[in-house]
This record gives sequence, C-alpha cells and structure tokens, in this order.
Amino acid sequence: MAVGEVIYTLVEVLIAVCCCLGNMFVILALWTSKIIKQPTFCLIVSLAVADFMVGCLAIPLAVTVDRRVKTSFHGCLFISCVIILLTLVSVLSLMAIAVDRFLRVYIPLRYKRTVTERLSWLVVAACWLVAIPLSFAPMLGWYNHDTFSKSVNSTIQCEFIAVIPMSYLVYFNFFLCTLIPLMVMIVLYVYIFCNIRVKLREKPGNGFQNQSQSYLRKEKQLAGSLSLVLALFALSWLPLHTMNCIAYFGQIHVPELAFYIGILLSHANSAVNPVLYAFKIQKIKAAYLKLWKEYGTCGEEQGSQTSHTTDNVSSNLNSEAKN
Repeated sequence: MAVGEVIYTLVEVLIAVCCCLGNMFVILALWTSKIIKQPTFCLIVSLAVADFMVGCLAIPLAVTVDRRVKTSFHGCLFISCVIILLTLVSVLSLMAIAVDRFLRVYIPLRYKRTVTERLSWLVVAACWLVAIPLSFAPMLGWYNHDTFSKSVNSTIQCEFIAVIPMSYLVYFNFFLCTLIPLMVMIVLYVYIFCNIRVKLREKPGNGFQNQSQSYLRKEKQLAGSLSLVLALFALSWLPLHTMNCIAYFGQIHVPELAFYIGILLSHANSAVNPVLYAFKIQKIKAAYLKLWKEYGTCGEEQGSQTSHTTDNVSSNLNSEAKN
C-alpha cells in the first residue's frame, strides 16, 4: 500500500471516529431532554443519525470501494448506493429543517397547531423513505454498463466510479437531488431573515409587541445557526460535485489527489456538525451540559461510594485486629 493510501485511510478512520462519537452525543443529549419533542430538534436528530451512520457505515464502505476488495458487480453497486443514500438523507433533512423554520416565521400563530411532534416524525420517516429509491436508482439499470459487460460471471475490483456512472452523479445526484434543494433552502432562509429584519424594525408599542420582538430575535438566532449548518454542508460537498462536473462536461482529467481531498472534505462535514450545534444552538448546548453533568456526577458518586466502602472495610478490619 502506497504512503498516500495509508494517509488517506488514517484520516478517514479519524473522521469516522469523530462522526460516531460526536453525533452519538448529540442523539443522546437530545433524546434524554425535553427539546426532542420540538419539531425542529426531531429533524436535527434525523440529521445527526445520518451523520452518525456516515461514520460507522459510509466511511468504512467508501474505503472498501477504493479498489481494496473483489466483489460481484451488483455487490459493489449496492455498497456504492448505500453511500449515496446517507448523503441524500442529509439533504432532505436540511430541506425539512428549512421548511420548518419558514413555517415558524410565515404562520407563527398557527405553527404549533400545524407542525406537531407526530407530523415531525412522519417527515423524518419520509426523508428516509424518499431517499431510498432515489439513491438506489443505479440498481434499477442506471449503472456503468461497460464495467458490467466485463464482469459477467466474474468478480471485479470494487471501485465507486467504476460502477456508478458519472451521468447519474452529475444530472441526478447533483443537479436534481442536491443543487435544486440547496437553492430552495437558500431562498427560504433569505425570506426568513428579511421577514424577521422588517418586523424587528417596527417600534415596540406595548407588552405584546415587546414579547413578539424577543421571540423574533430568538428565531433569528436559531435560523442563523441552522443556515450555517447548511452553508457548511454546501461548502463541504460542492468541491466534489464541481470536480465531477468538470470531469464529465469538460472531459478534463482531474487529479486523483483532488478527488480524495474532496471526499475527505465531504465526510468531515458529518464530524463538524456536532461541534457547530454545541457552539451555536443554545438549547443543544444546554442538553450537552445536562448530559455531561449527569454522567459526570454519576461517575463521581460511584467513585465516592467505592472509596467510602473501602474506608469502612479498612476501619472494621483495624478494629477487629485490635480486639
């Protein structure tokens, strides 16, 4: 194995560990706190689950489909589709979060009656169910037929780009399933910020208006944090998609090193999100601290109880020895 491959593998392992630990902490913190009942945080949990699975499933599979194992053609194709699945779930979860924030500002008085906890979990289920047929479209025939014709009755050196055609990655995965949702999300967040900005400029006249402005400031802060999550997702994934477009339309050779850096950047996005939640979203930060205190206090109590028990045993033995 070349030095470059070793470095790539080690970095992928580091990102995978960070993804698993960070997002597991997010899921536990939200699941054990009451804010999980709020629609927005149900959707954030869905995004965290997808990011967690990137670490425990997608990254190991991505390393596997890098000419490291021999499989059947359809076995390699299935593994590649699973990697695509988690990306699409992230996009759809971000889209659902943006729509939720939009409704929060567009229909503030009817929001709680319209967007219930049950509806939020149905949307989470829909994100995963819709992503499955979209990501497994190559299994239905949109695969690389040249590789398939060469692999009849034999195994192939499994490689993502050898089984997934560039036309699918560019037209379907990027233009349809990533770029269009990103543009819609940008429009929604622009509307949210413009709407809140106009309302905050209105001079408060009574207690209700003061309360309304306080509510709008909180909404603006949360929307800003979530739009930052979206921006980081776009910055992490656009380089890889851009290189795919250059290779497909321009017929220009993109260096292999550039593709590897783009892959690492896209995977790193799933490890960065938990850190962003901790610093930018106050309710998640509070849930982190609560979980940390509960487990920390539990550990300290167990330690003190063990120490206290040991001291009691020692004192009893000393008294018996004296007698």
